[in-house]
Parts: sequence; structure tokens; C-alpha cells
Amino acid sequence: MDKLCFSIDEERYDDRHGHVLSLVGWYMHPEKKKCIFQLLGDGYEVIDIPEIERYERPDVAQSLDVETEGFLPGFTVTIPEVLELRRKYDLLELLLLDGEEKTLLWECAGDDLDELVKDKLVEFHIDRVEVLYGLMLEIQGWTTDQRGNVEVTVHKENTELLDCKITRGRRPDVVERRHLDDDYKNQEIGFSISAAFLEIPGNRIVLHFCGDSTTKTYEIDIKALRKEQKSKGFWGRLFHKDKDGEHKEDYEEWFKRHKADRRTLRKQRHTHFEQNPLISIVIPLYCTPTPYLKELIDSVRAQSYTNWQLCLADGSPDQKVEEYIQKRYGKDSRILYKHLEENGGISINTNKAIEMATGEYLMLSDHDDTLEPDALYEIVKAINDHQGPEIVYTDEDKLSMDGEFYFEPHFKSDYNLFRLRDNNYICHIFAVKKALVDQVGGLRQEYDGSQDYDFILRCCEQAKQVIHIPRVLYHWRCHMNSVAANPESKTYAYEAGCRAIQEHYRRVGIEAEVEMTKHPGWYRSHVKIQGEPLVSILIPNKDHIDDLEKCLSSIYEKSTWKNYEILVVENNSEKPETFEYYKNLSWRYPKARVLTWKEGFNYAAINNFAAKDAKGSYLLFLNNDVEVITPGWIEEMLMICQQPDVAIVGAKLYYPDNLIQHAGVVLGMGGIAGHIMCQASCEDKGYFGRAVNVQEISAVTAACMLMKVEDFEAVGGFDEKFVVAFNDIDLCMKERAAGKKVVFTPYAELYHYESKSRGMEDTPEKQFRFEKETKHFEEKWGEQMSKGDPYYNPNLSLKEADCSLRED
Repeated sequence: MDKLCFSIDEERYDDRHGHVLSLVGWYMHPEKKKCIFQLLGDGYEVIDIPEIERYERPDVAQSLDVETEGFLPGFTVTIPEVLELRRKYDLLELLLLDGEEKTLLWECAGDDLDELVKDKLVEFHIDRVEVLYGLMLEIQGWTTDQRGNVEVTVHKENTELLDCKITRGRRPDVVERRHLDDDYKNQEIGFSISAAFLEIPGNRIVLHFCGDSTTKTYEIDIKALRKEQKSKGFWGRLFHKDKDGEHKEDYEEWFKRHKADRRTLRKQRHTHFEQNPLISIVIPLYCTPTPYLKELIDSVRAQSYTNWQLCLADGSPDQKVEEYIQKRYGKDSRILYKHLEENGGISINTNKAIEMATGEYLMLSDHDDTLEPDALYEIVKAINDHQGPEIVYTDEDKLSMDGEFYFEPHFKSDYNLFRLRDNNYICHIFAVKKALVDQVGGLRQEYDGSQDYDFILRCCEQAKQVIHIPRVLYHWRCHMNSVAANPESKTYAYEAGCRAIQEHYRRVGIEAEVEMTKHPGWYRSHVKIQGEPLVSILIPNKDHIDDLEKCLSSIYEKSTWKNYEILVVENNSEKPETFEYYKNLSWRYPKARVLTWKEGFNYAAINNFAAKDAKGSYLLFLNNDVEVITPGWIEEMLMICQQPDVAIVGAKLYYPDNLIQHAGVVLGMGGIAGHIMCQASCEDKGYFGRAVNVQEISAVTAACMLMKVEDFEAVGGFDEKFVVAFNDIDLCMKERAAGKKVVFTPYAELYHYESKSRGMEDTPEKQFRFEKETKHFEEKWGEQMSKGDPYYNPNLSLKEADCSLRED
């Protein structure tokens, strides 16, 4: 960099505290000199300004590719009483002085300054524009006017008003994030707009933000939204058409058929349980809109299980909520209300609600969500069925702001620690023994934003039994104050989540670093590998030396883990060139050697044979038709497999056309077992991130499978009765039966050149062998199969690999 570079990134105006204009930007001097800022009026008169705020700008250093050590490129210049200056001068200029050299950073003529001030008086931000379920257009955001209030209206393409519902609400998160003064805390600066999407005419609508001094507009492209609805990743597959173009049942139709009906609820009310624990539902309140509060309380009072109490701790600055509750619900002794002296934030307020609770179990809820009427019944049933587990959680979905639509059902896995370390998949409902909460402590204020994540992690660490109920019993309202509506606007919450996971690792004694991913609320863990263990890579091979060469060269050229050996297991090759290739193998790939299997083909037996000759403490079973993509593929698997409770780790495999071949195996899918997300795009995140998150799973493919030698030997290796099929699935099942975990990681990626049509049982001999192995698997694991895959959900299809709804 041989000349001074600079930029004014933002102009801010504060009309309420001294009519202050702030200029935010940076400059970089080629010699890192500290220059002098000077403000001039009409080109000659120097105007006094406060001391300039200086700070680091890592983005600038990275963009310019320069070191900034000892130099602060960032600056904020504040110009007080700019309206008075406007009356005095026709031109304002900000200069940077370097000795005799002067650089003009910013200038603004009188009329332009008038427009700038006028423009900054009214601000707005659109947090979210989404078509829910193909039916309802939801728009959420906030708007402020420094000199008054802003009216929000929505207009059709022809300027007529659009028939829609506009709801206003407080936005304490915006006040905090933008450092607005306290006057805004109780103003309804937030807005939520709901409109029937299918009834909107034309190709666009326009939002008008009408302040006291100016009006701003924002256009929404309805035509583009219509195109998006035709097919949109997983949700498009789930709610619209299947691969044959036929309409699939939507979730609301499905949910109506699967929720508890009146007859069922009547029966539940007369059910006698051996254990009838008091369930304390603890909820922090803060300026809760009364319609939402009514829906919540009414959903609790409608429960078919009646031994509950509702503990409400209210941090609102006024008495509106208290007056409403006393007037409407004052006679119900099960509803306990406390108005707090001050608002301590969500964690402190929740802890105040916990202090009110006397139940054996606590259930956490947000202040504006709703429960299904059988929610507590199902929780108590699970408590009885499993002899008092410390934790019970359920499935959930989202509820539109107006309460009219249910959408995005989250059908969860059974307890999945590795999934929980990537994302708070448990969320709602979370019910926990009060005794366990007393042991681990309540919610912690330093994790506000992800306080429930930190709390769930601490509880799960100490729980002996965590039970999952695969029923949607909780409706998470998707509105302007909700993370469900706009995850990107809650950066501070996800930073807190990152720290919560980091602390979890510290408590359980695992050295790890945690980072946020590009997907809000999803994290990635980098666990320190202990030592430099030798990894033995076992590759059976029969001819196909082109595939083998591609596999070996990718291992050698790309792998960043160097302490490995390769055992190529020759089995019944017929081509002379194969054996010529073997002769040159050791000098071309010094870490490779060839073993010879002299009997007939048996995949399980071949790998058992090779494992006896392996020198490593880890075995990496690998097909000869794979190619490494991720340089750190071995490290990514090793950091997980080294953990004592893990036996097997599998990788993410792609077909040559970048469609997913393997992202974990689901027991019972397509018969015995099947690959989830098979043939989905490599960019597809999958159902609630299944394709991009580390997670425990029932089985992985031995096309790329890492495991400890001690675990392999402890279960007797591969069952050699599975000559071709199911040997890897069986090995995973044996490890899980021994109390060990099988884990899938998306961060170890390889191509798998197996044909998509490969594996067809197209001869009588193959069909007989396949039927024999199928029968053997069913005999061996029939009981587990009848219970269903614990890492899948019984409400999802076993016919399709895309996690679509299960058809009755």
C-alpha cells in the first residue's frame, strides 16, 4: 500500500441527544501515521469537535492485506448540534491532515445535509419475509422515528391498501443491540404483518413507514416468492409434491389426524398413574401481549393431566399483566404469579419462577407459546413407563403469529449427545426433575440468549436417563420477538451458545474449541486429538486398479494426518495388470503393503483377516472406489472416535455428481436399513440439519468407517455370516448393544464412485444369498428393529430417505 486509503462507511444521526451527526469509517496511512481530523465550515472556518474515537478494524487489515499492529484504522467522528451548523454554514467538510497534506474524507452541502437528517429520522429493518406453509405471508421487523411514532401500512401494486393484519409490539432486543435510549423500551417499535399469500394480486407489494417528518417505503417481490414456493429444498418436498409430481399430505392435515381427540382426552382425564408428580410449569414474563398470554394459560388449564402448577415471574415495568391475570385467572389456585421488583432478564426471571415451584418436575416454557392438551399426560406417562427419568423432552412445531397455522414440525431423535453439542435440538418441551435442577443450579445470566441451551447441557450431563416422547406437544410461536422467526437477528444468543458448549466440554474433561458455523445456532467442535496414534487403513481390492490408484493417490496427496499405514487386501483378482500394479505399490506408496486373501469372497471375513495384521490402534475400513475430498478427513473422524464412549465413526460420501450417497444409516428404512438423504444435493442441509451436523446414529457404512481396535475385538469383529450385505450395519448394532456410540460426521468428506444402480440382486444365487443374510439380520436384531430406530423418528417415512411425513 503506497498511498493513504480511507472510507466513510456510515452516517448516523441522533436527533434526541444534541442533534449529533456521527461519521463512522476508517483510514490507513502507508506509514501508519496518526493524522489529525479537521472539520471546516464553508471551506475556511475550523469547527471544534469532540475527541475522535479510534478502534481496530480487522476487516480493513484483511481487505488491504496489511499489518495494523500499533495502529487503529477505525474511527467515529461526532459532530454535535449539526442543525445549528447547518444554519450557519452552506458546506461542511471533514479533512485528514498529514503535515501539509490534506485529504478530504467527507463533505456535505446544506441541502444535502437537510436530506440526510430527514432520512435518518425514520429507520426501519425487515427481519423476515416468509411464506408459511404456502398460504400465509409473514413480514416482521422494526421501525423508529426520532421525533415521534411510525405508522406502518401495506399497499398493493396499484397503491390500494392490502387487506392484512398488522400487529405492533415491543422490541427490547433492538433497543439493546442498537443502544437506543430507555424511551424506546416501552414503545411498540416492532411490527408483524400477516396476509393471505394466495390472495395477493400483482407482482409486488410496498410497505410504507410514515413518520412525523418523512415517509419511507420498502418493496417486496411477490413474483419471486411465488417461484420459491414451487420447490424449496426439504420443505418443498415435504409440503408440496413428491418426486412423481403428486400432491403429498401437508403437515396440518397430518397433525389434525394425529393429535389427541376429545375421546382420547376424556380417557386420559380418568387414567390412574402409579406416580402422579406435581408438574411446575415455570415461565418468565416481560411485557407479554395479553392475547398470547391468554392462549398460553388456557392451553395449560386445558391439560388432561391436572396435577400441575403454573409459576409466573413477571419483570414488566407496569401492572398490566398482573391486573389481567388477577381479573381472569385469580380464582385458579394452581396459577402462581409474582411481580418482580425489577426486570433481571430472562435467566434471573426464570430462576424467580423456579423459586416459586413446589413440583417434583419442572417444565420450561416461553411466555407466548402453547401446549397440546395431552402434553402433561404424555410426560407423566413417560415418567411412569421409565421409572422416573430425570429428563423428558418432546417434539415441537411452530405456530404462526396469529395462531392460525402450524408448520415446520421438528420430529427429533432420541437422546443424542453429539447432536446436542452441535445444536440445541431438544429445546421444547424440556421437563426435568426439580432435584436435578437443585443439583446443577438454575439458569445463568451470563448465557442470556442461550440460557436454555446452557441449562439443558448441564442437566443432561448429570442425568442418568433422558427420555424422548415422539409427539408434537409444544407450539413455538413464530413472531417478531422470537428466535424462531429471525435467527440471524440474535447473534449475541449464538455467541452465548458457543460459550455454553465450550463450558460443557470443560466440565466433562474434553479439550475442544467450539466455533459458530454459517448456519445460525449450529456449531462445530474441534476436539484435541490425544497423541499421534497409528491408523491402519484396510482396503479390500479385486482388480479395479484405476479405482484403487485414485483412492491411494488421494490419501497420499491430500491427507494431513501422516501416521497411517495402508493394507491393500488382494482377493481373487484375475487380471495380470493388477499384480503388476502390486509389484510397484510399495515404492510408490511406502506406507502401503499388500495382503493376500486366498479364499472366496466374503467381505466380513476379508476385513477380519486384515485387521489381525494391522499394527495401528485404529482401524479405518475403506472401499477401493472412494476418493478423499477433505484433507483433514482422518482427524475429523479420529477426534470423535478417540472418545471413550464412541466405537465407530462414519464419513459423508458423495456420488461423482455431488449428490449425497451416505450421511448415515437408518434402521428399517427400505427394509433392513437405508441411507438417509441419499441422492440429495451436497448443498442440502437436510431435515433440521441432519446432513450437516455431527450426530449419533444407528449405523454407518464401512465404505469409510473408523473404529478402535479394542472395540472391534471386543465384539468379535465382523459377523462372517454376512458375506456381502449388512455386515457393517451388524457391526454397528453390536457396538451399540455393548453400550458404545456410533457417530456420523459431515466434516470428513469423500467421493464414493459406487454406481447408483449397483448392488442389484440380479441372479438366483445373489438373490438366495441376500435373502439368507436378510433373514439372519432379522433373527439377530428383530427386537431392536421392532422398536424402531432411536436416532430417527417414528413420524418420519421409512419409505423415502428425505424425512418426509410417514404415511399411515
